[in-house]
Amino acid sequence: MEYIQKIEHSLDRVLAYAKARNFEGYNKYDALDSKLLWFLSFGSKHIRLVYSQVIMRSPINLRPIFFVPKTRNPKGIALFAMAYMNRYQAKNDETDLTQARELLDWLIANPAQSEYGMCWGYQHPWQDVGFFARAHLPNRVVTYFVCTALMNCYDITADDKYYKAAKAALHFLLEAPKVLYDDDTMKCLSYVPSEKINWIVMDVSILTGAVVARINSVEKDKKIAVEARKLVNFVVDKQTDYGAWYYTHPAKDHPRKHDNYHTGYIVDAIFDYMKYSGDKSFEKQYLEGVKYYRDVLFTKEGAPRWANDKTYPLDVHGSAQGIISFLRAAKYDETYIAEADKIALWAVERMQNKKKGFFYYQKTSWFRKPFTLMRWSNGWMSRGLSELLKFHYSKK
Repeated sequence: MEYIQKIEHSLDRVLAYAKARNFEGYNKYDALDSKLLWFLSFGSKHIRLVYSQVIMRSPINLRPIFFVPKTRNPKGIALFAMAYMNRYQAKNDETDLTQARELLDWLIANPAQSEYGMCWGYQHPWQDVGFFARAHLPNRVVTYFVCTALMNCYDITADDKYYKAAKAALHFLLEAPKVLYDDDTMKCLSYVPSEKINWIVMDVSILTGAVVARINSVEKDKKIAVEARKLVNFVVDKQTDYGAWYYTHPAKDHPRKHDNYHTGYIVDAIFDYMKYSGDKSFEKQYLEGVKYYRDVLFTKEGAPRWANDKTYPLDVHGSAQGIISFLRAAKYDETYIAEADKIALWAVERMQNKKKGFFYYQKTSWFRKPFTLMRWSNGWMSRGLSELLKFHYSKK
């Protein structure tokens, strides 16, 4: 009971911190939201990438120096909405559901600037290794998280508004360019809508397939079901013989190998696909993937390793993802519950600010970075802790 009270108190504090700031804050890849840095990039991909990486990797928060604004991040808003819904399901406090609905209504009223209808992206421009995305350009990963939150609310309230908004996103998820691979059994889609992109990021297609299967479970369409399975199958097919997935395909396209939270994304997507489609054919690969995630990407103390070949930085996003993934895996093996509890305690004790309640971004081998990111740190830990609270309350 004392442990649950500690988790509940931690969740209360981080949600209070975020709400007091209207859920606005800094973001991991928001360097180019600085008008100064944008001007000084002179339209160069390489300069934009340097600015983005320097701001992202700095041991101190350089954003205030370069006048990066604090903003609402659509993915972050989806995460906070999920956290409030989870706490509502645990404690049945209507104010939590009201707050979640307010956040979701904001998302519905503020989709990305696109011809594809309902879809969402980051509110800031960002430069990645494989592509550049202007501000408010929709992408499939952000849209996945928003649709997941919308469907969670639909499941709780039976309000068609949230289902219809998620269903309206199917056009973007399935039809926006670009198809990177397609045959009778597998399909792969681009991260953002562009005919110029040939970069395959592994979690994009499987997240898309999982949420498409979930949306399609309400009004079943056989053609959409086939598309969802092909998207999931493409990624499952790329699993290594030791249970992992590379960040890109082929692996040489990015220096990152098997990192923490993207592995969690993939195993959760397989879990959700199986749950909502009824297709259990990927169960073996799922169990192997979860085992790899636990055995390789977390320390014995419950700290989130950055990747299979690199422990530091310890990133709090990995803590949150581990909690979420292992609670789901408990359906197959209850020992994963203890793993989720251990990870949560490590994060609360080592990464939460004792006075203000926010979660720090990262910890290196020498020091903890003395700042927070609203979506990356607090949105994710709010969701992770709320999943844990809901799980343990359900066992009472």
